[in-house]
Amino acid sequence: MFCSQECLHKSKIKQKIYVCARLGCKKTFIRTPGDFKKTKRCFCSISCSAIYNNHLRAIHRNKFKVVKKCEYCKIRNLKYGKKYCSPKCQSKGESISKEKILAFIHDFEKREGRIPFKCEYTHYHAARLRFGNWNNAVKAAGFSPNPVMFANRHIAKDGHECDSFTEKIIDDWMSEKGIEHKRDVPYPGKNHFTCDFVIGNKWIEFFGLAGELKRYDLLKRRKLNLVRKYGINLIKLFPNDIFPKNKLSLILQ
Repeated sequence: MFCSQECLHKSKIKQKIYVCARLGCKKTFIRTPGDFKKTKRCFCSISCSAIYNNHLRAIHRNKFKVVKKCEYCKIRNLKYGKKYCSPKCQSKGESISKEKILAFIHDFEKREGRIPFKCEYTHYHAARLRFGNWNNAVKAAGFSPNPVMFANRHIAKDGHECDSFTEKIIDDWMSEKGIEHKRDVPYPGKNHFTCDFVIGNKWIEFFGLAGELKRYDLLKRRKLNLVRKYGINLIKLFPNDIFPKNKLSLILQ
């Protein structure tokens, strides 16, 4: 029951007076409670809301952001969980002794049946500091140094003749996994190009010197042109697929 139309009209008005929640603003404004169902804080404008929320985000980031310097050089900032900015700083900062380096070489030889290359050792700089170079470390461990990776031809365990020691590693890996493969399969057409490995309908090329020799890159492009021309299913391998971690099981299986 209302005494007049004016009172009836006023009873239906649900708007209230609010004070802006941003510090330093204190402006008053009129809104209905339904405008603030999703938040407990009320702002007089979008700009005040943005200033307040950006300030909260900055506080949150600074609270959990820990800026940590390399423990050796004290210069570079590190990612979460890291102690050193590079293997070089780690080799200087930690006491990587000669015994640890020699133990790595022995363990690798027992596991892989060959001597590790220098690019397969994380703390190669430490080996240089302790022994002068990687070959001296290998000799100190009682082994003969590895041959140059891409210089000589080598015989794989299955009798295949390989153009480099790295190709021998790939060939031996296939033999150990029981994967039937062929070597030096000629490309279609009248050319003198051969493919390194063929497994079924998959052709595999190891581009060991890609980006290092212009002549090699030219031959690589010619091979890739033949691949596109004849629709060959080619898998390309590069040194970082073999060293420092062998990824053949992920690429070929």
